Amino acid sequence: MLKPFVAVLARDLLLAWRGRADVLVTLGFFVIVACLFPFGVGAEPNQLRAIAPGILWVAALLATLLSLHRLFGQDFADGTLEHLLLSPEPTVLWVLAKILAYWLTTSLPLVVAAPGLGMLFDMEQGGLMVLCLSLALGTPILSLLGAVGAALTLGLRGGGMLLALLVLPLFVPVLIFGAGAVEAHLSGTGASAHLLLLSGGALGALVLGPWACAAALRVAAE
Repeated sequence: MLKPFVAVLARDLLLAWRGRADVLVTLGFFVIVACLFPFGVGAEPNQLRAIAPGILWVAALLATLLSLHRLFGQDFADGTLEHLLLSPEPTVLWVLAKILAYWLTTSLPLVVAAPGLGMLFDMEQGGLMVLCLSLALGTPILSLLGAVGAALTLGLRGGGMLLALLVLPLFVPVLIFGAGAVEAHLSGTGASAHLLLLSGGALGALVLGPWACAAALRVAAE
């Protein structure tokens, strides 16, 4: 049962390595967006420290949105997606493998890079740890919800704009709880409630997301 999952995961990771320029573009976008905010709001240290969680979370959200079109687009264009849908393997299984590969190659680098950017905003060590944890819990939700949106808009003219309109409202609660976890920790009220909500959202998205994505892909392939 796990053989097709591992095969699709390994294939997508290999393709991501061969097209690593796209991964670097996403990571570079994340860094640039985060670094541009001080030019717009000013370089006052206390102000930057206060808004740093929101800045980094918005940058991560936009970087994820920028790269969602790559999730199924190439496979749809070269016919691989149609072959996968016609295969006897469970659709949900290989869809989950593709989403996992996407998260490992797109969102995980953002989680790794976040502490370095947090130090630029003079965030304390505890805040950096909560930031990484909130991103580690929240970015899988962005990937799973984004995958459903990418499947629904697959092959449509102006699909990128439609994708943004579909998924951005769904991303807002993740942004609120993710940035709120860091702000709650820094204010001394504790981040556990926000992190538990992110954990519950991640589990819910993991259970429902691949099924919804599989159904949307079948509709798009017809």
